[in-house]
Amino acid sequence: MTLDLASIIGLIGSAMMVGAFAYSNMAKTINFLLFNLLNLFGALLLIASLTVHFNIASMALEIVWAIIALFGLVKVFRGKAS
Repeated sequence: MTLDLASIIGLIGSAMMVGAFAYSNMAKTINFLLFNLLNLFGALLLIASLTVHFNIASMALEIVWAIIALFGLVKVFRGKAS
């Protein structure tokens, strides 16, 4: 098995999202800016990867994940996240 660029990009995105999840479970207090940025960029990298290696279920999940992260960032910038 060889890794192409799209797969490497997807793996980096996955690592960012897993890192955000681990961070949210280990941190005493969560920096919501960092948490949502990791999730947003992770989802966007996975979306980019999925444009090459398409899977409808994964694409739908990543689009929703990115939208939720965007809503979280809006809350952060409006000062409503702790």
